[in-house]
Amino acid sequence: MNIADLLTPERVRCIPEVSSKKRAIELLSDMLSADLPLLAEGEIFDALIARERLGSTGLGHGVAIPHGRLAGINEACAALLKLDQGVDYDAPDREPVDILFALIVPAQSTDEHLRILATLARMFSETDALAQLRSTTGTSALLKLFQGWEIAHD
Repeated sequence: MNIADLLTPERVRCIPEVSSKKRAIELLSDMLSADLPLLAEGEIFDALIARERLGSTGLGHGVAIPHGRLAGINEACAALLKLDQGVDYDAPDREPVDILFALIVPAQSTDEHLRILATLARMFSETDALAQLRSTTGTSALLKLFQGWEIAHD
């Protein structure tokens, strides 16, 4: 499986800016919940915010990976939000975040969750990959960038 398999065109957005970290997570939650009707309103947001309370999911270099595990879903699901202007995200390097990749996985999928996060962390640590993401506009072009990233199966 590759990272693009976790996304759909409806769960990829490029927007100029958001007003806050909370608003960015709300947008990502809304994008994810549109495809997951079995979850109650707000469950995804609550899971992502609960994880943020444990520590920021900002990686540095303008990237954040808000994530969580939820009962009531059968497979991993993701959403990508690309901002023209970064938002304060409490990242370790204090840089504003302009690339947010939200991930939710089934509650019992600990190993899969960690594999996906490791793949994303590797991808987002590559300077060339980040430059490509930042210079790419449009949903289909962004999805295409993710198609080459295979999730490691150790």
